[in-house]
Amino acid sequence: MTWNRREFAQNLLTVSAAFGVLPSTLRAAAETARYHGAVPSPDAYRLVDPELLPAVKVWTQLVLTPEVVAAGRKAPFRPPLPLPMPQPVERHIPGAKGSPDVHITIVDPVPEAKNKPVIVHTHGGGYVLANTSLYPFIQSMAHECKCVVVSVDYRMAPETRYPGSLEDNYAALLWVYKNADMLGIDRSRVAVGGESAGGGHAAALAIRARDRAEVPVIAQILLYPMLDDRTGSTRPVPAAIGQFIWNAQCNHFGWTALLGVPAGSAQVPAGSVPARLDNLAGLPPAWIGVGSIDLFVGEDITYAQRLMDAGVSTELMVYPGGYHAFDLVVPDAAVSKRFTNSWMSALRRAFDTA
Repeated sequence: MTWNRREFAQNLLTVSAAFGVLPSTLRAAAETARYHGAVPSPDAYRLVDPELLPAVKVWTQLVLTPEVVAAGRKAPFRPPLPLPMPQPVERHIPGAKGSPDVHITIVDPVPEAKNKPVIVHTHGGGYVLANTSLYPFIQSMAHECKCVVVSVDYRMAPETRYPGSLEDNYAALLWVYKNADMLGIDRSRVAVGGESAGGGHAAALAIRARDRAEVPVIAQILLYPMLDDRTGSTRPVPAAIGQFIWNAQCNHFGWTALLGVPAGSAQVPAGSVPARLDNLAGLPPAWIGVGSIDLFVGEDITYAQRLMDAGVSTELMVYPGGYHAFDLVVPDAAVSKRFTNSWMSALRRAFDTA
């Protein structure tokens, strides 16, 4: 795979946009990474899928700091895909009691239709950033899966600690369910899903929906979900894992910001970390996909195994040579297409069999 100069520059923007980080911030973060010695070893590149390799070579290990987060939050969002793709509609809905209103984005491929399936989507960004590639991502999801997508702009850490973001996400799920007739939605076909931290949020949302028993959720679609605060802190990862895009330092920063205590602490707020939950029985069927060299591969495999042990129908896909968010960074790579086709097929099957 070769790129001309323009394509190379665009790819750098794609990588940075995937996690809300400005290219100028990338440069500063790279210098910080070199100062701390946090640069991938040459051997780490050996395990990367060849089609994914050129893109990741422009990205040294990111060191998350409050300054990097502040700069990342100023990154411009990618504009929506033009017509004939379904267009996003923004609105505010009531939050949980005592909480502010929640901003959501709705993408409906067929606004005039009735009894449509819906997925409540929670975006990635390590619990501290937005996904600036949000619009094209959820537009494609709505178009390809023939469903309404409701994406939640939950409050981010550290300004809002757990459970603030979960309450925002649950408020959106409950609003969708209660307003199904107005939205043309089939209440028996409601799914949740997200990527990275959004996958962690979706897993927590499925747990909250089970426990409150107000909204039946038929599926959880978890793209390389961020599920366990102990990864990279009290649970070291192998040297070949988590070298690119999202590393142990980032993970510690994001989880600490959300929890209000250091990631990996002996005690964390109850219900805040899906992987620490004792009882996973009664959760909706899950699709979990992750790259083989993603920081989250171990925790995602363990969570999938625990779901299966608890009697939850679970599909686990591990993609060789895939680092974190590889599908967003190089969407046209063969492995990215397999990944995207798999989770979209799983979502369509869940809707069709509900």
